[in-house]
Amino acid sequence: MVIKMAVRLRNFKEIPRLVSKFYPALLLSYFLLVCYGSYQSSRGGIDNLWLRWLSSSHECLRNNKKLEWSRSLHSQRYSTSREVSPEPLSEADFLSFIQSTLDEHQGYSFRWLNKHEGCKSFFKKDGIFLIVAGEDIGDFVLSGCNPLSMFEKVKSLQQRYPSLQVMGFQYSPSISLNAVPTNLLWRIMAEYILFPVLLSNKCYPQKKDGPCYIMFKGFESPLIYHEKDVDLATLDKAVKILTADHGQISRLVNKLESSWANRIQIVKEPHHYSSLRNLFLCFPGCISVDEDGNRLFLSDSNHHRIIIFDINAKILDSIGSVPGFEDAEFENAKLMRPAASFYHAPEDCLYFVDSENHAIRRADMERRVVETIYPTNTSKKTTSLWSWVLDKLGKKREVDTPSEAFHSDSLLFPWHLLKSTSNDLFVLNRSFGTLWIVDLACGVIKEVVKGLPKVLEICGEVIVEKSSVLKHVPSDWLQQQLDMTSSLDGIPHSGLLSSVANFKDDLVLCDAVGQMVFKLNGKSGSISSFQFSNFGVLGLPYWFSFPLERVCAAGDVLSEMHIDHIEGFSLLPGRVNILMKILIPEDMDLVEPLDKSCIWCQARGTAMEVSGAESKADSTEKVGVAQQWYDEIDHLTFTTSEGESRTAAETTGENRVVQEGRVCIDCTVSTSPGTSEVIIYAPLYLRLKRSSSSSTDNRVEDAARIADIIDPLRKPARDSVIQFLLSSKRDLKDLIFVKPLHVRLKFDCGDHPKADNSKSVVLTASSIEVNVVAL
Repeated sequence: MVIKMAVRLRNFKEIPRLVSKFYPALLLSYFLLVCYGSYQSSRGGIDNLWLRWLSSSHECLRNNKKLEWSRSLHSQRYSTSREVSPEPLSEADFLSFIQSTLDEHQGYSFRWLNKHEGCKSFFKKDGIFLIVAGEDIGDFVLSGCNPLSMFEKVKSLQQRYPSLQVMGFQYSPSISLNAVPTNLLWRIMAEYILFPVLLSNKCYPQKKDGPCYIMFKGFESPLIYHEKDVDLATLDKAVKILTADHGQISRLVNKLESSWANRIQIVKEPHHYSSLRNLFLCFPGCISVDEDGNRLFLSDSNHHRIIIFDINAKILDSIGSVPGFEDAEFENAKLMRPAASFYHAPEDCLYFVDSENHAIRRADMERRVVETIYPTNTSKKTTSLWSWVLDKLGKKREVDTPSEAFHSDSLLFPWHLLKSTSNDLFVLNRSFGTLWIVDLACGVIKEVVKGLPKVLEICGEVIVEKSSVLKHVPSDWLQQQLDMTSSLDGIPHSGLLSSVANFKDDLVLCDAVGQMVFKLNGKSGSISSFQFSNFGVLGLPYWFSFPLERVCAAGDVLSEMHIDHIEGFSLLPGRVNILMKILIPEDMDLVEPLDKSCIWCQARGTAMEVSGAESKADSTEKVGVAQQWYDEIDHLTFTTSEGESRTAAETTGENRVVQEGRVCIDCTVSTSPGTSEVIIYAPLYLRLKRSSSSSTDNRVEDAARIADIIDPLRKPARDSVIQFLLSSKRDLKDLIFVKPLHVRLKFDCGDHPKADNSKSVVLTASSIEVNVVAL
């Protein structure tokens, strides 16, 4: 053993001499390693340090240095200058590089975007991969390639084959791994990109102009498609080939043979813009109007809802509650990125395209019900108890449903919706490459038109007419919108076709870059943002609570949740009146008082929420049999007279502004012996306060302050959020955003006190005050 250690030590000492001969640039790294290793050696870390140093040195040489060896046998020369165009990796090295990045969020030459920072098992390394590789997959100028079509193909495959592991690979020799391009972040929002993107300064093999599709299984034998116009059927066939080669033809391959078909039960959303969801509007993409009814219909696309408001910006109603696909009443209907809409006055119905569901849907304004008119669905909804439990746990299984056979004419990611002179609807995708003519009466696709020239022959005049109103919009604002979208040659502003609507003398505009809605006065030409009100109609945002919150906090459900305030109390069993006072930051304005319909309150354990409970049945749904028995006793003991009950009803659960800069929330819980927890969620609609003393606005500070409020976890994507907010030329002090309030109160209650007769128990009433600072 002593001899072996001596040999290892001698070999280790030879390293500086060998390195100095061939790689003098690494001497400093070695010196720092030895210094650091002497500090760590007492903990046995020198071997690991040596391996890490060797690995990083190898990586450094491959990426930053290019050794230029002469052909002479007597001399060698080298260059330490940074290489402008790195040598492309071989296919084997490329796959090895991709595999080496899967477990790390950021490395020396790469960084993951739109990927969960703490998740190391995002991919299954033996699965089927689809990589979209290009120099700038977020830009519209891709050597003549249409990125809209590219994203549609990739997302369609991702929907049909949930087991397919999709990623983007954006490379550039000069890419900055510390700064995310704004156009790429905007593209993630605009195209609703669910797959992660790997940024790297490495090149991929066989570099060609534009993006390419790389498919493989288990990091072996990749299939590479360089064709710019490779069709969806070719990529679909490649997935089946890779699956069939391994003798495991998936059940999903046989089932999901449709370009629209999969109704996703467990909805995933882009990770990188999770903070931006706390803006009041998240990609307001399209708008339509009902002039006679004084109503406007705004598609708040990435919030999966349609907001109905009047010309004074008072919110009247909302269509859609959570992402998904389900017909129901407005508050229970599920949509996936609704886009353009059309109000049909004779029926008092709003027709709209449900983009990610590849559907056309109708909202009956009188009955307040959403119905799907295309595609028709004859499947039966599963109503078993086990399906209900899985749904509540967020683990509902996909149900085999008859689906339309795969063909190129199927409705795929519709976006624009126009009314023809006849009783038809013109439905177009974002790139205007496909037109579906739909019968308004029966919802049947009568004709599919492909190719831009043919599309323009049919509805070119309608597109020109509707786009022409944008010539009155200020050029600086208009150019910013056009930089982030695509327009047809010869038809200026056509990409904003569904983002503008006439309302009497005014022009209403969706600002998808600044996440606002504006009004252009037709007489004065002045432009102003809508100052929305009546937010209580929207209720609690769906992303504030997790499905598992209703049952248990398992796994890492709470790991991604910011908690503003946690406080514990030791109390006697009985009724507890809670008064929570929230302090609004001095640099923020509360847009309007918090409405009680926006508050989500739940008691778990030995406590039960009693405020707002209208019936005994409602109040006992959240607890077990033993707790119900205690609650019945509490209910009988604390029964009040009619007058007292009215007073309690007027105060309990009501929320009010107590004083300047404060919000108050009241609630009451009934506790029994044991431990319990009360969870309270509420959205505070805020905007930056305008300071009369400051003559100039600091946009960088404003963006940073907003980022801190909407992203309280201070995620690594914070700088990208700031950059995204700064991309808008509008005043950030007009931007309404949501402060997600999350409070948890823990109660530890002993046994009931005994009465003098030692047989009865004494029920007590307690009051507590909780002070929360909404930082």
